[in-house]
Amino acid sequence: MSRSKKAKAGPPEFRRSPCPVTSTLDIFGDKWTLIVVRDLLLGKRLYREFSESPEGIPTNILADRLKRLEAEGIVTREPYQQRPLRYAYQLTEKGEDLLAVLAEIARWANHYIPGTAKPPAVLVQRLAKVRKRRGW
Repeated sequence: MSRSKKAKAGPPEFRRSPCPVTSTLDIFGDKWTLIVVRDLLLGKRLYREFSESPEGIPTNILADRLKRLEAEGIVTREPYQQRPLRYAYQLTEKGEDLLAVLAEIARWANHYIPGTAKPPAVLVQRLAKVRKRRGW
């Protein structure tokens, strides 16, 4: 792929349509992005921690997804080490609000996909706090 045609990290220059589902899929419509968000919700903060997830995200894809999530305002990063420079990631309020979305995906999966794990108690408790704080 030529350099000029390479996919850029960050928000797309346009959305495919004003449909909210389509617009959301433009951000999260691959098999890795919501896994990274899930890991952030579970308390992972460091690149190494994300790369150790059981799904085995390739490191080049992980780096790209973190950049995209940052460009979309879903995560922020702060340096925690200077040599070599390394960052810790955390969800913004916009990112934290995805907890409800992931909880509903998990609820659906638990109902329709036999053998899927229940969400960890820490996420259920966190969701209750987010819902109360946001008035949902």
